[in-house]
Amino acid sequence: MNAVGIDVSKGKSTVTILRPFGEIVAKPFEIKHTSSEINSLISMIKSIEGESRVVMEYTGRYYESLAQALTDASIFVSVINPKLIKDFDNESLRKIKSDKADSIKIARYTLDKWNNLTAYNSLDGIRSQLKTMNRQFGFAMKHRTAMKNNLIGLLEQTYPGANDFFNSPARNDGSQKWVDFVDTYWHVDCVKKMSLSNFITHYKNWCSKHKYNFSASKAEKIYMYSKDLVPVLAKDGISKMIIHQAIDLLNGTSKTVEELRELMRETASKLPEYHVVMQMKGVGPSLGPQLIAEIGDITRFSHKGALTAYAGVDPGVNESGTYTQQSVPTTKRGSAELRKTLFQVMDILVKTTPIEDTVYQFIDKKRAQGKTYYVYMTAGANKFLRVYYGKVKEYLNNNQ
Repeated sequence: MNAVGIDVSKGKSTVTILRPFGEIVAKPFEIKHTSSEINSLISMIKSIEGESRVVMEYTGRYYESLAQALTDASIFVSVINPKLIKDFDNESLRKIKSDKADSIKIARYTLDKWNNLTAYNSLDGIRSQLKTMNRQFGFAMKHRTAMKNNLIGLLEQTYPGANDFFNSPARNDGSQKWVDFVDTYWHVDCVKKMSLSNFITHYKNWCSKHKYNFSASKAEKIYMYSKDLVPVLAKDGISKMIIHQAIDLLNGTSKTVEELRELMRETASKLPEYHVVMQMKGVGPSLGPQLIAEIGDITRFSHKGALTAYAGVDPGVNESGTYTQQSVPTTKRGSAELRKTLFQVMDILVKTTPIEDTVYQFIDKKRAQGKTYYVYMTAGANKFLRVYYGKVKEYLNNNQ
């Protein structure tokens, strides 16, 4: 049993190799994440007599290239939650934090958990890609929201309220009807200076050009609303440039969001649990891949409670002697991104009220008991994860 503990950091790693009963095969040494030094490490591990298992933490993205290279070389690799390593065997009063000490601790963890280690596999590469895309998706969504608010703020000075004319959902390319409208009618005078009949004709041609449904009553409503508006900025070239720049920025980001959404769906569909997850209530083509991305491989969780703890929606415990606190806040020590996605799923369940769904029934029960919004939403997220774990685990066990 050769336990290879690797403490991974940016551009380099520290490696320690131990055997049972404290036998040291290799004291902590450093390697750079270059092909030559990774190949030297592979050769070294393969030259050691006996079975070797490598363990590293999944922190950031730094571990991925090393884990993939070792796996491709047919070396057993397991990637562990850093919280498990941190909490392992903390018997010393001294607090030592260094790359060498961490690699030794990971190697000792490897020996202790030898039979329970889960191998890093080819699907982990897909999961890693999906998680990276989800983080980029979240980043793009934040930018889109900021750019949308920026455009609305500018329109308050040229065409107040124009963003409320339409509530059509975004198209597959990310374009939105209200944005396309203000791209043409960027200033209220673009409408006011026309007669009603001329505007209706112009609006009809605009709908035809952009492939939107035309409604004469809608055109008349827009015209009558616009007649009473008083803009702040003048209808000139500078104002037009400012509005169109804001529109271009928003459209570019919206296109990126939709491209990432579709790419995430295609990537998630390659994973075995995809169709099971997509059948769950509250999960759609956007939230489904996000859930899969943030939860990852379900087999790395030993039980349902481990998954809820990872999400941070498990209730805490506060007991001492005869005292037991009845209402304890959730731990919130897990993935904030996963909790955010779970709350979006719970929000959809509350709004769509699928009365036959067990998770919605549980949420409704908590609401009937007078629980506050945050309490019943968190309880619903906990229930959802337990159902998720059961369904996905059963499917994987039946299709191995």
